[in-house]
Amino acid sequence: MRTLIVYSSLTGNTKKVAEAIAQKLSPCDLHPVESAPAADGYDFVAVGYWVDKGMPDAKCLAYMRGIKNSKVALFGTLGAYPDSDHAKECIAKSEAVLCEGDSNNTVLGSFLCQGKVDPKVVEMMMKKAPKAHPMTPERIARLKEAESHPDEQDCRNAQEALAGFLAKAKG
Repeated sequence: MRTLIVYSSLTGNTKKVAEAIAQKLSPCDLHPVESAPAADGYDFVAVGYWVDKGMPDAKCLAYMRGIKNSKVALFGTLGAYPDSDHAKECIAKSEAVLCEGDSNNTVLGSFLCQGKVDPKVVEMMMKKAPKAHPMTPERIARLKEAESHPDEQDCRNAQEALAGFLAKAKG
């Protein structure tokens, strides 16, 4: 099966996860979104993004909207806990993008793990939306914990999840 892995990464989190997945799914083509080929001609496409305002980042979102008639799986990183309601909403919104209009994609699943948040993003949230994103002790603790992610276990979990999605693509 021809496999394509495309990722977008701001802090290096999603790149780290993409590289781990590529090791497990080898042989495959691995590309940052900026230089990624079209998904046409690939039997399985894995797209990795960092969560920005509850959605894939803009570069990845644009790439996702160009995918048509493909078997696709998603993976991503976010500052929130991967089992949180916020993460579940991000997954649902991201998968919905792949099903817009006449895309005719088959979404095989999604994987999210925690990742460190760019300090500039935290600073911007504090300035522009202090009421929506107050720096509570809980938020500070979560951001501190996120600094150590994605870790090796996150990468192993991503490898297993994407290997399972690839197995679904093979039918």
